[in-house]
Amino acid sequence: MKLKKLVSVLLLAAMLTALTAGCTGTTGSGTAPDTSVTKPSDSSGSPDSSGGKSYDKTLTIDIYDVAANYQGMQTGWFRKVVNDRFNIELNIIAPQVAGEAIYHARASTGHLGDIVILENSDFADCVQTGLIKDITNEIKNCPNLMDYREQIEVYNNNLPGNDAGRIYGIPCQMTNTSPTSYSQDVVYSSPLLRWDLYSELGRPDIENLDQLLDVLAAMKEAHPTNKDGDPAYPFSLWPDWDNNDGMMGIANVVQLTTWYGEKIKESLILKPDNTFTTVIDKNAAYYKILKFLNKAYRRGLVDPDSGTQNWDSACAKMSAGQVYLMWYSWQVGFWNTQERLKNGTAFIFIPVKDQIYYADSDTYYGSGRVFGVGSMVDDEKYQRIMDFLDWYASPEGLTFQHNGIEGFNYTVGPDGKFTLINDNALMDNLPVPEEWGGGGYQDGNNAINQWIVDAISINPNTGEPYSNQYWSTYKQATMTQMKREWAEKFGASEPVEYMKKNNVLIVSPNVSVSLPSDTPDISVIRSQCADTLRDYSWRMVFASDDAAFDAMWDEMSEQMNGYGFQKLVEFDKAKFTIELNAKLEAMK
Repeated sequence: MKLKKLVSVLLLAAMLTALTAGCTGTTGSGTAPDTSVTKPSDSSGSPDSSGGKSYDKTLTIDIYDVAANYQGMQTGWFRKVVNDRFNIELNIIAPQVAGEAIYHARASTGHLGDIVILENSDFADCVQTGLIKDITNEIKNCPNLMDYREQIEVYNNNLPGNDAGRIYGIPCQMTNTSPTSYSQDVVYSSPLLRWDLYSELGRPDIENLDQLLDVLAAMKEAHPTNKDGDPAYPFSLWPDWDNNDGMMGIANVVQLTTWYGEKIKESLILKPDNTFTTVIDKNAAYYKILKFLNKAYRRGLVDPDSGTQNWDSACAKMSAGQVYLMWYSWQVGFWNTQERLKNGTAFIFIPVKDQIYYADSDTYYGSGRVFGVGSMVDDEKYQRIMDFLDWYASPEGLTFQHNGIEGFNYTVGPDGKFTLINDNALMDNLPVPEEWGGGGYQDGNNAINQWIVDAISINPNTGEPYSNQYWSTYKQATMTQMKREWAEKFGASEPVEYMKKNNVLIVSPNVSVSLPSDTPDISVIRSQCADTLRDYSWRMVFASDDAAFDAMWDEMSEQMNGYGFQKLVEFDKAKFTIELNAKLEAMK
């Protein structure tokens, strides 16, 4: 460790000769990330990886964050990483935890947060109402953010009323690929099953959702509990994310509609033929998936805690082996390890033959959320925030966000390539070395839970994506018997390759457009309809039979229509036609 710290000092000395004022801390073409830099214990603000600046005063930065699942002060190893570099403490304000009323309460004071992370439409509104700072001049001195200048300018030029080309927002999850690229091996949502349990059943072909339920029922019958004797279910749902991210209804249902090529757009569903229908259309995928979950419940396949447990509880069950179906690509991070890929107990995509999968292309222009700076921050905080945001978009910052700690989460080989270690750090909350602040890894993970640059982007220091599943070392290590068996069964090396070969993948281009915000009356209608759809949907998951299910669906539809649902549909159709036309243009 002494040698490592000496190397750090030498690197810093070299950096100090090149760096100037502004956000010039960690450029995109710098050396490999140095993760051993520490701020002196007296907080004297000695030069560090923030670019040689002195930060002799500790500042608390309030982050209003629609992506966060945690509210409070950042703790643990990520807190230490940020504090060592910038002498700041991060206070996370999470409407997903505190409730949506906190948005209006804070906005009414004129100070939503020092840093804000909002959905596009809300961000545009906050610019109009003066809650967001103009960062045009300062961002020009931020080299890492300027690596994404095109995407940032395209977003801001589309903001309503921004005719002068000022910069207010930084899109989330931009990439350094292209707007039409699809770089993933696994789509965001698809049926993922335990390979060992699927193999026990003879690896049957699955024709439709009913046959998928048959397979899941057989798994549960053979394995009603995990290895510790805790009850296990194919489905374990959670309500925390309902009515968020530009969707209406149960979030877990919304994501599964993409299994049939349909994408929820607020009150609408965009169909594979690029036409719109409504979320209450009985012939569309929201009804289909909700009915699927109800059938699963009636067969005893749904965790009875599903309607009340939170995201943390659901993830704990994933980590404990109490869930037999996953549908988000990220969920496997709570179970899959290299060891489980080797012994065949990992989750992997299993095709359902009547499905066609919708996927958004790489988020080149951003994912639909935006970082901004609150308009009321003072000059001292403002400079510190801009330095932090530039670092957050740097190779060093992104390596911490997407890969963790060198020597704990990964090692660096002589060729500069990363190799994954302790791949169960997140799921098992492994203890972090004291030099990194101690505590559990998951407890100290980045609570912002949102990135300026997506993990599929290429790390210039390695020539490979930040996402560890795309590292050459990981692919070599995980070319296991399980993967070979999967490839032999399905005739492809990866799930997306299978989808492309079988013409069951719809890729929607990434575009940056400005969409109109709700008028006051539309906002009221949307809120009433969204709450009604969500509440009835949960009741329908637990309906006793088909008759009760359909009676509730009809009652729900009648109520929503009474609130003015058709007026909402017409508003959303005009709104999302703007986005659809931009996507169709990008495909030419």
